Amino acid sequence: MKQEQPRAQTAQPSRNDNDNVNDNVNDVASGLSIQPIAGESTHRSAVNDNGGLRVEYVDEAIRSRRSIRAYQRTPVPQAVVADILSVASRAPSGSNLQPWQTYVLTGEALKSLTSRLLEAFNDPAQRLMHQEEYAYYPREWVEPYQARRRKVGWDLYGLLGIGRADKERMHGQHARNFTFFDAPVGLIFTIDRHLEQGSWLDYGMFLQSVMVAARARGLDTCAQAAFTTFHQVIAAELRLPETQMVVCGMALGYADPAAVENRLVTERAPLKDWAHFLN
Repeated sequence: MKQEQPRAQTAQPSRNDNDNVNDNVNDVASGLSIQPIAGESTHRSAVNDNGGLRVEYVDEAIRSRRSIRAYQRTPVPQAVVADILSVASRAPSGSNLQPWQTYVLTGEALKSLTSRLLEAFNDPAQRLMHQEEYAYYPREWVEPYQARRRKVGWDLYGLLGIGRADKERMHGQHARNFTFFDAPVGLIFTIDRHLEQGSWLDYGMFLQSVMVAARARGLDTCAQAAFTTFHQVIAAELRLPETQMVVCGMALGYADPAAVENRLVTERAPLKDWAHFLN
């Protein structure tokens, strides 16, 4: 029997047709349900009578964002991806530098890149030839960061039934990064090498905006630093200018509600541990 698709997949917004935004957006895996008030115009569906944002809409888009590691094959129209990126480009950047460059991969372009990445990752000799260009993680782990890292890793492996000694399955799960977890859209983000740390902070705000804008459209994402190790493979495949440096990749698509790994919900430290109110 053919599986019924969530409504968000049957009424997908197009770049020039915002009417579909008034449909309920229901994502089975994340539980996001945004219901605009009947009779409101499309441009005011997220705005209250005082001209402010409807807090529940914005909050739910942020809270429902999770790293999704299994996707349905349902295509995402290019116009929808363009909408997401266009909205995300409103992210702040110092002196309006807008440091982001984005490569959107689908179809054969996506297959070609993933094939080359898997070839490099699965060959021990090739894998040793590749190294990340920048340190995403600390060189030395200290608490509480080491405990947090270990917990999320073992929570994921626990859902997948991967034991501590099962190195082959660990390798296989890590390899799924390089298929964008079977998402129909793969995004590669790059930055100009001339730019400094401030622009990387700006880039983070842009990436968050991409993920939140995706949630508003019933889509899910997974930001992936794993791609940075194989920046040479990516640069060659995408013919990147030498001035461009790979920041990360991102999977984009409709979450597979049947995938056990999509049940993972990471914890957050309580506000008292990290927010300091000074009067």
